[in-house]
Amino acid sequence: MAFFEETESYYVPYLRAHLHQFAASVSAASCEEGAGDDEECRDEAAALRLKMVAVAAILIAGAVGVAIPLVGRRRRGGGGGGEGGSSGGGMFVLAKAFAAGVILATGFVHMMHDAEEKFADPCLPAMPWRRFPFPGFIAMLAALGTLVMEFVGTRFYERRHGEEAAAAAATAARDDTTALLEDGSLSGMAAAAMSGDDEKQDAMHIVGMRAHAAAHQHSHAHGHDACDGGAVYDAHAHAHAQGHGHDHGHGSEERPSQAHHVVVSQILEMGIVSHSVIIGLSLGVSQSPCTIKPLVAALSFHQFFEGFALGGCISEAQFKNFSALLMAFFFAITTPAGITVGAGIASFYNANSPRALLVEGILDSMSSGILVYMALVDLIAADFLSRRMSCNPRLQVCSYVALFVGAIAMSSLAIWA
Repeated sequence: MAFFEETESYYVPYLRAHLHQFAASVSAASCEEGAGDDEECRDEAAALRLKMVAVAAILIAGAVGVAIPLVGRRRRGGGGGGEGGSSGGGMFVLAKAFAAGVILATGFVHMMHDAEEKFADPCLPAMPWRRFPFPGFIAMLAALGTLVMEFVGTRFYERRHGEEAAAAAATAARDDTTALLEDGSLSGMAAAAMSGDDEKQDAMHIVGMRAHAAAHQHSHAHGHDACDGGAVYDAHAHAHAQGHGHDHGHGSEERPSQAHHVVVSQILEMGIVSHSVIIGLSLGVSQSPCTIKPLVAALSFHQFFEGFALGGCISEAQFKNFSALLMAFFFAITTPAGITVGAGIASFYNANSPRALLVEGILDSMSSGILVYMALVDLIAADFLSRRMSCNPRLQVCSYVALFVGAIAMSSLAIWA
């Protein structure tokens, strides 16, 4: 009994202190330490006019940015292969490299910095928010979660569409057979002969597949350079896999499946949109023209670059027109919608409260982890380590230049936003 009393006397005050700190962390009460900057230049009428300008400017910039890759891909017919489309394909690779630099800088320079500022704010209790690097930890968890989501989403998408394609092929074959029988094109003897030849045809098809594989192994064994006929080989393997329902594995290693691009574009939009809501809300609740004025131009460029990056991923996923338009529209209106909502709740929303700081810090950290992972793994590594890039030194150099230009251009906007 004495042991329990001693334990209670020791741990109860400890737990009570931590619960008190947690309650202080999620408090919606105003924090005077962070509220001084906006009060120096407060003008609600002028701030509202600037917010209206910001909504229009950011909406147009985001819409133009996301539309450029989509329209460019559509004008090229979604291709980029062959001789006629080589220059257009090269331009698209450079655009993707530029977009990858933009997304990487957004995650590292903008979102991670904003998250660290939120967690280091004096309005939040020092324990536990400044005793542990929560921004980096949350970003790491978000990156690992993105890896799992990407794997599961790609497998689910491929399985679902594979089953639909198999069912459609079986239905089409059955309809063709039924039509032939109804037309009298297949007599009993012809049907018997056809069914008797099925085993021979299958055997010949298997022999052809093995000979095809042996020929490729023979060519690789004799030391052919990976760049010799690489594009031709990839296209042939892709057509062969589509025609016969199998894949050697080479084409899938060189080019990720459409399902992968679909999942990447959707996760990327989720990461960008969550940050866009936060920056729109932050601008909308501000009543200081001195704070809003430099943000209008900076956020317009910010949304243009992010839209350009997202548009490139959407176009590569080859969505149907309505789906691509819906994703582009959703991105374009997110920040203006956040500004509008922020302007509506500015009278009672306190951006300097511990609760608001904590929520924004967590969301910024998650967005940072998602975008850094996707920039490095799904955009930079997928393109810069590909056969096409390694076999074209000129394209490789230009892509690196575009990557650095995109990263530096987006990073420089951190001076104002």
